[in-house]
Amino acid sequence: MLVLIKVGSNILRTPEGDIDLAFISSLAERIKRLRQRGYKFVIVSSGAVLAGIKKLGFKGKPKSLTDKQALASVGQAYLMHLYDTLFGNYGLKVSQVLLNADIFKNRRRYENAKNTFSRLIRWGIIPIVNENDTVAVEELIFGDNDFLTAYLSVMLSPKFVIIVSTAGGLYTGDPKREEAKLIREVSSIGEVLKYAKATRSEYGSGGMKSKLEAAKIIHSLGIPLAIVGKQTPLENILEGKPFEGTLIKPSPKPVKGKKKLIAYIEPPKGIIYTDEGAKKALIRGKSLLAVGIKAVEGSFERGETVSVALANGEIFAKGKVNFSSEEIKKLIGKTTEEIKKLFPDRPPEVIHRDNLILW
Repeated sequence: MLVLIKVGSNILRTPEGDIDLAFISSLAERIKRLRQRGYKFVIVSSGAVLAGIKKLGFKGKPKSLTDKQALASVGQAYLMHLYDTLFGNYGLKVSQVLLNADIFKNRRRYENAKNTFSRLIRWGIIPIVNENDTVAVEELIFGDNDFLTAYLSVMLSPKFVIIVSTAGGLYTGDPKREEAKLIREVSSIGEVLKYAKATRSEYGSGGMKSKLEAAKIIHSLGIPLAIVGKQTPLENILEGKPFEGTLIKPSPKPVKGKKKLIAYIEPPKGIIYTDEGAKKALIRGKSLLAVGIKAVEGSFERGETVSVALANGEIFAKGKVNFSSEEIKKLIGKTTEEIKKLFPDRPPEVIHRDNLILW
């Protein structure tokens, strides 16, 4: 059973501003105990900039991107040294994996990374994953490690995801206020987004809103997610016992197989615009037919992925096309029988329902 754990920068920081070595050691001890029960782990760990600041003795987090990237370069080596040493005290072996968002936009790189994770896990190694902050540029970043955790969930299909947060769960208000109540279970992310705010901590980049936006992806995959504090026993979370924190239940209708890749990995190469009737048909589980198409934008080939939108620009679906953009332009408004005569060797649907995902 694979478990994905995300550890934020502020979890790794003591109240005095030092790196929390006791927490890392405690995490290793708990993981060792659970590995003896058959669990396997991948850890997404923030904290490179914080580690760089502590290593170099700087005061506070710099504002310039260059300074942050340079500190991340120093800090990543130091952070991995700490993980390697403290986990090694418990007989655990770790590896470093640095990723950028382009890994999840390129199918070949995605498969290579997936195979590497698979081999590391098979060898009994615990991958420690972080965004490659040192070389990241704006268009290739995840924004924060909550979204990196979500996309790793797409790649690795863990049985459980645990986000260790300073908040210790989702509350109806500021957790520091007495009237705020802990929300122990969530079935629909939309119902609780109103409670979350986008915040930036001294060393982190996310907030509860970021966590819930990422949780929408994890929820859609049919994976349970727990948001907890650093003292919450991992055993309780994984074995269905009561725990202090928030459990976000998995979707009863998860996105699986090739639809998962269409939804989250394959970038759209164009847009097909449809009428309202086509949208209603897709919602009912039908395929996209040429008769409901109004226009095509972009240049794409047969088998590539495109977005599907209404005339007002509202994107409501994504899927793999059976025809190129030039072919679809010639098919707009034609019936299934007319398409069969023009392309007798092709399926008549522009996008078959098995290759389509609704947003």
